[in-house]
Amino acid sequence: MTQLSVKDLAIGYDRHVLTDGISFQIESGDYVCMIGENGTGKSTLMKTLLGLQPALKGNIEWGEGVTPQTIGYLPQQTEVQKDFPATVFEIVLSGCQNRLKHRFFYSKADKATASDQIERLEITDLTQKCYRELSGGQQQRVLLARALCASKKMIFLDEPVTGLDPGAVDQMYSIINKLNHDGMTIMMISHDVDISVQYASHILNLGSNVQFKDIKSYKSNQNTESGGTR
Repeated sequence: MTQLSVKDLAIGYDRHVLTDGISFQIESGDYVCMIGENGTGKSTLMKTLLGLQPALKGNIEWGEGVTPQTIGYLPQQTEVQKDFPATVFEIVLSGCQNRLKHRFFYSKADKATASDQIERLEITDLTQKCYRELSGGQQQRVLLARALCASKKMIFLDEPVTGLDPGAVDQMYSIINKLNHDGMTIMMISHDVDISVQYASHILNLGSNVQFKDIKSYKSNQNTESGGTR
């Protein structure tokens, strides 16, 4: 089923267009990797889809019960955020904020959800540790667990392996791939095209000529352009 449909979208800031003519459709269970040169608006597109900034033109339609408020979001982390003085459990639990509505306190169900995601990401031993004392790979697992608290169907990941050592990178990609195999729809910004081709079901390439292709068509097109054969 279609979870997200984008038609002739233009993105940018203060009427300055970064990229336009963006059209694509995401189905339940897809794994979409967004690639493109710096300045083409990859993070801007993600924020626009989430309603964090307005589109300059075009249409965004949601389906299958998915809305911007029900998407798990893992943005790029700043240096200040890396030093946040809270426990792992508190960080993960904050992913349930959208469920509070008129409540002032987290419910037992919210706390159970946080515990479930902590177990899912295999960071139970870190539950009461201070977030700022963790390694980069551990922090990203914590933030991914937080994002999963916000959504059962779709998560957005903005360069989730930036700054991680090779071992942590492999672990993170493996975790994300497993989430997708378990039924989670993934939209991820990546600069690593080789990895994107390994895991993705579709590639969204932003630039002067926006392209959205299933992985088989993308590989075929790349082989044709390079003159290679299989």
